[in-house]
Amino acid sequence: MDAPQLTEIRAREPERIGRAWQKRARRPLLGDDGRLLIVAADHPARGALGVRGDGRAMASRTDLLDRLATALARPGVDGVLSTPDLLDDLLLMGALEDKVVIGSMNRGGLQGAAFEFDDRFTAYTPQAIAEQGLDGGKTLTRICLGDPATAATLESTAAAVTGLAGRGLMAMIEPFLSVREAGRSRNLLDPDSVITSIHVASGLGATSAYTWLKLPVVDDLERVLDATTMPTLLLGGDPQGDPLDTYASWGAALRIPQVRGLVVGRALLYPPDGDVAAAVDIAADLTHGSSR
Repeated sequence: MDAPQLTEIRAREPERIGRAWQKRARRPLLGDDGRLLIVAADHPARGALGVRGDGRAMASRTDLLDRLATALARPGVDGVLSTPDLLDDLLLMGALEDKVVIGSMNRGGLQGAAFEFDDRFTAYTPQAIAEQGLDGGKTLTRICLGDPATAATLESTAAAVTGLAGRGLMAMIEPFLSVREAGRSRNLLDPDSVITSIHVASGLGATSAYTWLKLPVVDDLERVLDATTMPTLLLGGDPQGDPLDTYASWGAALRIPQVRGLVVGRALLYPPDGDVAAAVDIAADLTHGSSR
């Protein structure tokens, strides 16, 4: 299904989206090997369109959908994390059958905005995630000790964790200790800052039974992950440097017991050589190995 067909359905038959969510074939969250490879594409809703210095790399919706469809069709890709607009398109394209689908919840902290740390929950709610048959929800939880807006983000994240857990759904928290410099936010990626963010995120919500963490690959990762017993997925971030170095770091990190897989977006969807399938296949081999 191409973009004009998607637009035609949205214009004439928007009710088809709701029906398609109800009919979607689902799968267990985890397969036999207990690992997940999730493709992430929730950056555009926060106004973050750049990849490797190209500030508009993700601006074309048709191009992004093509890349996502390619990635989701590869063996070993378990699912996708995104916002309602992209997930509805992928659903109509038939790309979400038998896939894990995680809904991105707070996209109000627009990249570069004065209110970036006031990260409002403007996308999925726990109720919508459950009603549409998604498998969980993801929050971006940036903790800026110098910005009072952080308190509201923490409170909203806690409510989301409680709401998802009450419905038996994964709550995936992506925490960072962050600062504002020259009007822009920056995430602190030293080991001790990541450890602090883990402890803050782990205590959010009325139960931690369904909480997963989404964490960056940083130095001294074994010590960092000793801060939690929660299942953890590693994020890719904005890709920099040689992809082979990135893959090597993922491979080493996947040997840590708490690490249950990868949640990667731009590094797989926009590889330097443009070969999405090849990049995804490498990540799938690293995640699932001989179990693919």
